[in-house]
Amino acid sequence: MIWAAIIVMSLVTYLTRLGPFILFGKGRATPNWVIYIGKVLPPAVMGMLIVYSVKHVHISIVGEFLPVLFGIGVTVVLHLWKRNNLISIIGGTLVYMLLIR
Repeated sequence: MIWAAIIVMSLVTYLTRLGPFILFGKGRATPNWVIYIGKVLPPAVMGMLIVYSVKHVHISIVGEFLPVLFGIGVTVVLHLWKRNNLISIIGGTLVYMLLIR
């Protein structure tokens, strides 16, 4: 059973990776809606992650609220400065982790 599950998961993963090449390969133009989703989706996902991350933070508890606020602030500043998702996420996470310890 485990091998069957691994094979099925591998095939599904492979086929989802292969799909865009089948749909948009051979010199075909990429549809405008796909380009639009490619531009809009990453910031929307980041926004949802921020909302999900801070939904249980109590504003009335300063020791809980300030580290989150500084972590988000550092993430935003680093992203605006370097335009690198990895640097901004790691930097904000490090600041947050240092402040809660």
